[in-house]
Amino acid sequence: MRPRIPTILPSVRLLKRGYTYNAPSANYPGHVPTNIFQKLFLAAGSGIYSFFDPKRADLIATLGEATAVPFLMKRLRDQMLSDPTGRRILRDRPRITSASIRVDQLLSYPENTIGRTYAEWLKREGVSPDTRARVRYIDDEECAYVMQRYRECHDFYHAITGLPIIIEGEISLKMFEFANTLIPMTGIGAILAPLRLKPKQRERLRTIYFPWAIKNGATARPLINVYWEEILDCDVQEVRDELGIEKPPDLRELRKKRISRL
Repeated sequence: MRPRIPTILPSVRLLKRGYTYNAPSANYPGHVPTNIFQKLFLAAGSGIYSFFDPKRADLIATLGEATAVPFLMKRLRDQMLSDPTGRRILRDRPRITSASIRVDQLLSYPENTIGRTYAEWLKREGVSPDTRARVRYIDDEECAYVMQRYRECHDFYHAITGLPIIIEGEISLKMFEFANTLIPMTGIGAILAPLRLKPKQRERLRTIYFPWAIKNGATARPLINVYWEEILDCDVQEVRDELGIEKPPDLRELRKKRISRL
């Protein structure tokens, strides 16, 4: 019987020395089966490179999947199963893309609606719903969708909190998400990313945005259970109140005030 050789690729045939490796079958389209050692390799590589280049969304996505502890992802899935709206999301499997949500139409919604707030945030920050990568390295098919849903809802969290995609805003939102979801990657990013910041930036996080993120993330309703597509015409402040989210101070305004004092 020929020995099985570990690999980080989904399938590979080693012709040299006559070895053959048959990878486990995929559990869903695009799935790349990996064992614990391969996940550790992916986590280490993506974590190191994304630390030095935080704009690499693909690396951050890989880090999120490689560190997605099955127990915590199943906990998040069970949180959805215990909620009527969460169960409908798991049943319907909606995707947030430019095909499912017409951003140009949302810009015509009344001011202060979720849809208008979301569309204006996308336009202001120069991003689109299509920038979120497909989940590949989470083995459980249902948990993979939960991660995909979290990933595609991320910009809604930005929009209702008003946090921009500049590095301080991303770190603040990651801490908020960790307190709300316990997805490991969000906590890792919130703890390690500030090491790259200047002292004044770290001070803002420590004194303003981390306290806000921890308090609001821990006490807010689970955002994974929000069916955003169904509340686009709702008032954004009423949704914040219902979810238990207090909007943080405007980060860009704080930065502008500091620069003007220099």
